[in-house]
Amino acid sequence: MMTESPRWFKSSYSENGGACVEVATNLVAARGIVPVRDSKRADSPVVDFTAAAFACFVDGVKAGISATV
Repeated sequence: MMTESPRWFKSSYSENGGACVEVATNLVAARGIVPVRDSKRADSPVVDFTAAAFACFVDGVKAGISATV
């Protein structure tokens, strides 16, 4: 069994202010997840979102919707 590693990237819209996250979309096809981590710390915890949940998040960002937890 071959395990694919996340290939991390930040959005090209990110500024160098440091308040960014990195995502690894290369795991969507194989695992159905989008891992997300803090871009400032490569050793930070990783949160895995389902592809559908991440797509909803991206759609909300594009629409200018904010959410509070």
